[in-house]
Amino acid sequence: MHSKQLVAACALGLALGGAAQAADEVIVGYAAPSLDGAQSQIQGGFLVGAEQHGWKVLSVTSGGDAQKQVNDINDFITQNVSAIVAVPDDSAGICVGVAAAKEAGIPFYTIDRAPSGCVVDMVVLSDNYLGGQQAGEAMVAHLTSKNGSPSGTVLEITGNLAQNVAQLRGAGFQDVLNQHDGITLITRPGDWDAAKGVEIVRDVASAQPIDGIYMHSDCVYAAGTVQTLKEIDQFAPAGEDGHIFIAGIDGCSGNLELIRQGATDQTSGQPIPDFGTLVAEFMAKQFAGEAIEPGLVHQDGALWSPGRLEMTDVGMLLYLSTTSITRDNVDNPGLWGNQ
Repeated sequence: MHSKQLVAACALGLALGGAAQAADEVIVGYAAPSLDGAQSQIQGGFLVGAEQHGWKVLSVTSGGDAQKQVNDINDFITQNVSAIVAVPDDSAGICVGVAAAKEAGIPFYTIDRAPSGCVVDMVVLSDNYLGGQQAGEAMVAHLTSKNGSPSGTVLEITGNLAQNVAQLRGAGFQDVLNQHDGITLITRPGDWDAAKGVEIVRDVASAQPIDGIYMHSDCVYAAGTVQTLKEIDQFAPAGEDGHIFIAGIDGCSGNLELIRQGATDQTSGQPIPDFGTLVAEFMAKQFAGEAIEPGLVHQDGALWSPGRLEMTDVGMLLYLSTTSITRDNVDNPGLWGNQ
């Protein structure tokens, strides 16, 4: 873990970890959409942060059911928890739970994904638009090198487009590719479902030649994408004729190994374990009555640093920078997939 010495521009200049705790026991309800892929690491980071502050955590998972997540939040409210932390199943749908928590006077935080249409106390997440941009820039560079100009056909496998994280990952990537008329983009909804991803790759890559694939989550789609390309005889490793350039977002350990092997090429790595520890530190700050002000957040040695605190229409957001990972830096020990 990185050191927890954080400095927010315009803030009070106090170390967040030094915030005084209330005399009463702090109980936090944690609502996860699942514990698949990166979600188990996100939850683990929060449990570490909560333990550092002596808090008790009640954890539930919704299995991808947005209504169940709202029901879980209502259960937390009934149990009179001190605060609620959630990774939203549905960015708009979670606002029903947020409203109920606010009415009960319970602080509400989200991590990894922001709500849409309601205000929470704070959101900690990666700069998903930046991650999409980084993947797009890597894709354009490859297409230019391969074809002599930024041209070719690219398949995009999305996440759940009801969630702002998928919307931003798509927007960042598409905004880069849309600058080049020679690139044809085929977008298919994968809904964070590995089986859907396999079906999409099989259908699209079997029907026409493609030059690249962009995955909204390498944790979900990378292994199936590579295996499917092999099964339909469309796979060639990096550097060989016929190689399909594969980019994505997340930085799971399995995809880092595929990058090393030359099976995939780029991913925009998130600081996954830091989401939870950071939100816990800012929660402690707020519990102690300290103000959180917009500005830059620095942490020595953290790949995401500087982060960016902004007041938005859904509350205060802390954006953490993503890291573009290729074969040149895939062995960096600071990447969460290598930890």
